[in-house]
Amino acid sequence: MSSVPVNVSSIDDEAAADPRGANLKVWLNGSIVPQDQALISVFDHGLLYGDGCFEGIRLYNGRILKLMSHLDRMYSSAEKIRLKPSYSKEQVAAAIRETIKANNLNDAYIRLIFTRGVGTLGLHPFRCPDPGTIIIVDAIKLYPQELYDQGMRVIVAERPRIPIECLDPAIKSLNYLNNILAKIEAIDADVLEAIMLNTEGEVSECTGDNIFVVTGGRILTPPVSSGILHGITRQFVIDEIGPSCGYEIVEQTLMLEDLYQADEIFLTGTAAEIIGVTEIGDKVIGDGTVGTVTKHLMDEFSKRVKKDAPED
Repeated sequence: MSSVPVNVSSIDDEAAADPRGANLKVWLNGSIVPQDQALISVFDHGLLYGDGCFEGIRLYNGRILKLMSHLDRMYSSAEKIRLKPSYSKEQVAAAIRETIKANNLNDAYIRLIFTRGVGTLGLHPFRCPDPGTIIIVDAIKLYPQELYDQGMRVIVAERPRIPIECLDPAIKSLNYLNNILAKIEAIDADVLEAIMLNTEGEVSECTGDNIFVVTGGRILTPPVSSGILHGITRQFVIDEIGPSCGYEIVEQTLMLEDLYQADEIFLTGTAAEIIGVTEIGDKVIGDGTVGTVTKHLMDEFSKRVKKDAPED
């Protein structure tokens, strides 16, 4: 069974544009302001050099999924680039809740951003005395439902993942150009995702999602050493969703051939949640349908987040 064709020009796997326009409220450096007043300087190093970090977080039925895990990763990213945030974790958590309330949303996508702040046109990061903090809470637009039901087609990007020695993938930085260039390859191929390999030819991750394979009754996923982002949804599936469904998930180095021979493949991510992959390029995975293990995990994830999403 072939996966569903989609028009990539009309679909985004991140937060959708808010139809309310300037009625959207944004938290900017300590104040809630209308969207059209949420402005930063052209001298902000976040704009000039992608110098900063971010998190994408989900709100389900009024609860912020894995808020503290996201904040821990955010502050770890900031520490790794030697950016000292202007606010504590507790203050940022309170600001996120304030922004949610200001936008009167019960289910949403949250974007938290730290920028280096305003400085000179030179690279020197420590000439930016006041780091910026931005919180956006908006409606979310996921992949089309038919892709969750019938599976999605992806490609393998020609562009490799940046080596760990060059840029630690544990830093979720504002410079996502490596991912964006691979995303362009996907768009050019009329699909929504691309698998990225590292420079050793090992499977790393997709442009915005982590990857898992089901083979011979085992669930495997690339280790952090393959150059992946330590995904919050990925860890939620490894630690909680998988075991609750009776599955052990093992981190193991994977090659492209392991994907082609898999019984099932699925992706995880904040926006994507859990979604099955049924084709890689012209190769059909398994029997070409979303497998029973993937469906089991998808159902359990949906139950967990919609009833009482854990905020730890």
